[in-house]
Amino acid sequence: MSAHHSPSIPERTTSSAQALDVIEAHLRTFVLTTLTGPSERTARRGRPEVLPAMALWGALVIGVLRRDLSQVDLWRRLTDRHWWFEGQLQVAKETVYKRLSVTGPSPVQELFIGMTEHLVAERTAVPGLEAIAPWATEVLALDETTLDKVARKRPDLWEIPPGSPELLPGKLTAVLDVRRQLFRSITIQEKATQNERVAALDAITPFPAGSLFVLDLGYFSFPLFDAIAAEGKFFVSRLRAKTSSTPITVLAEQGTTRDSLAYLGAHRADRAATPMRLIEFMVGSTRHTYVTNQLDPARLSVPEVAELYAERWGIEIAFNLVKTDLKLSLIWSSKRAIIAHQIWGVLLIAQLVLAARAAVAERARVPITWVSLNLLVRYLPDYAKHTADPIGEFAEQGVFMGFIREPKRVKRRVPTLPPESYHIPRDLPPRRPARYAGKQ
Repeated sequence: MSAHHSPSIPERTTSSAQALDVIEAHLRTFVLTTLTGPSERTARRGRPEVLPAMALWGALVIGVLRRDLSQVDLWRRLTDRHWWFEGQLQVAKETVYKRLSVTGPSPVQELFIGMTEHLVAERTAVPGLEAIAPWATEVLALDETTLDKVARKRPDLWEIPPGSPELLPGKLTAVLDVRRQLFRSITIQEKATQNERVAALDAITPFPAGSLFVLDLGYFSFPLFDAIAAEGKFFVSRLRAKTSSTPITVLAEQGTTRDSLAYLGAHRADRAATPMRLIEFMVGSTRHTYVTNQLDPARLSVPEVAELYAERWGIEIAFNLVKTDLKLSLIWSSKRAIIAHQIWGVLLIAQLVLAARAAVAERARVPITWVSLNLLVRYLPDYAKHTADPIGEFAEQGVFMGFIREPKRVKRRVPTLPPESYHIPRDLPPRRPARYAGKQ
């Protein structure tokens, strides 16, 4: 950008009706192709359907995008304007409410799945994360987030006691694609207090052998680790405090940095079957210890393990987008079916915002971590309203406007172990009989 060019941001507006036109265009395409089945694309005998699926679910997702978060707003949208569809719909409020209440699983979930498949096919990695664990089939982060309590602002919620489980919509179990920075799968768990390890294996199983999962300490579990290894997959986790281990051999050691093989669990009643690498090092006065079933240091070095675990922060950023920036805490109703529709609508919008962030990073030729997700949500709608190429304009003006800047996060200086210091045994240790005590 030349020094004499002073870009100006489009006029900021707070109108709740303002749409992010780029996202709406994507939504229109996928609503028409994903939610419109043969029964709605071809003429049928008998009375036409009063409320076409593509009209209902398209209007619902646009309502989430525009934050018109009520059932009556949805009804008005369907009857007052032709949202992507020819003509207007003469439909009663009760018809809309009934369709929202009884439909399940949510058709918006189908739209999310279709959109995700399309976005995954568009790129293999975002700028800055192309080289992470290149040997792995997929690099994925698994985590959960509890949904906020339903606000008791609607008449149908006033009679529910403040501490009732009915006010907890549940939690989300999510798998984030670390390379693409997109959600790959999401499951809504109705029990908000359910231990996160319960749903972990179901979330991991659909992914191919050779996939690498980044797990936080909430997933630290001998049975889960063994199950991941048995499926031909890999994981990286922090080592939980006071976890005992049975040493096998030291691969390399230099000062306070050690890379060794061990079995987790030294006690007869509580031990994992899979041999693991224990990676220990000091940063300042803090000791860091990681565990992984990738036993080849040439594929996953000490610094790479630390870097990979740090990328788990991406799923926390995505959760914050869903719950804070896209206001998932504002629930329309206490009915499970309607809550599910809204949740999937928000997740669909979040997925498209994450994709827009990757597109901005590509156009600006910067790592994706340089693009502020919060500022993207706030200001990209304004660019979409005033320019034909909002992604390009946002990328071009991003550095000047402060939307794109190098993160201030201090990078840890993780010690390295020279390849020549390693002594790799000829035969790798075998699995041993496992025993799982207590709640492991």
